[in-house]
Amino acid sequence: MKSPSSPARRAVAAIHFRNEIEKAEAAGVARKDMTLRLTLSDVNQLRRDANLALTDISFTGGVMRYLGVKVEQGGVAESVLDLGT
Repeated sequence: MKSPSSPARRAVAAIHFRNEIEKAEAAGVARKDMTLRLTLSDVNQLRRDANLALTDISFTGGVMRYLGVKVEQGGVAESVLDLGT
């Protein structure tokens, strides 16, 4: 009997979403139009990532941003980059 296959692992949240943001920007989407809808787990991973530059994450006006993209925390089963289209 075969064991169920495990889902493919993606890179850590910071790397994965940096790549997604850069791809979307290269396709012509402005960062101000994008929204990262992240699971609470991915938000915590971003906040605690010691490899991120201080300029990569900001908290101004009660809004978290990663690389200039607004972050919405929780309320999703899987983290996604919403391109606002």
